[in-house]
Amino acid sequence: MNDSMRKDMKSRMQKRVEALDRDLATLRTGRANPAILDKVSVDYYGMETPLNQLASITVPEGRMLVVSPFDKSSIADIEKAILKADIGLTPNNDGQVIRITIPALTDERRKELSKLVRKYAEDARVAVRNIRREINDQVKKQEKNGDIAADESRRAQDDIQKVTDEHIEAIDQAADEKEKDIMEV
Repeated sequence: MNDSMRKDMKSRMQKRVEALDRDLATLRTGRANPAILDKVSVDYYGMETPLNQLASITVPEGRMLVVSPFDKSSIADIEKAILKADIGLTPNNDGQVIRITIPALTDERRKELSKLVRKYAEDARVAVRNIRREINDQVKKQEKNGDIAADESRRAQDDIQKVTDEHIEAIDQAADEKEKDIMEV
């Protein structure tokens, strides 16, 4: 396996781990986290615009987010977008800022979120394994064509498995941390 194949494989696997981290950040725990609003898009002058480009999002206390729009005339659109995003949060608009109180999670909701974390993690593991399979197929094809020897192919496949295991371990660790965070009362 040449260096460019190895770099490509590592970068693709790392991107999948980073995508999992972004997905997990949008899941609501019992604490306020501005990342909860990352997927909220606001219809701003006819264009879908991410909320974090239209307002600053702060955490003044543990269970509250404050959204301060840069353009006060967009406050109603932002409020509508938060409601439409279906993230289980109700915004309170006072004309200047939008306050969002984060309610405590019920046991049932914690279990649902925990299942969702496991689903995201499994999707990430499958994606990493698919990348492994692709690279292994390339190595086997090189061996079949006579470009590399059988023992070199075996070493490359062992190396591919080692890199795969590292990334799957990172995925499992991120999922475990998020699950622990969700289950924490």
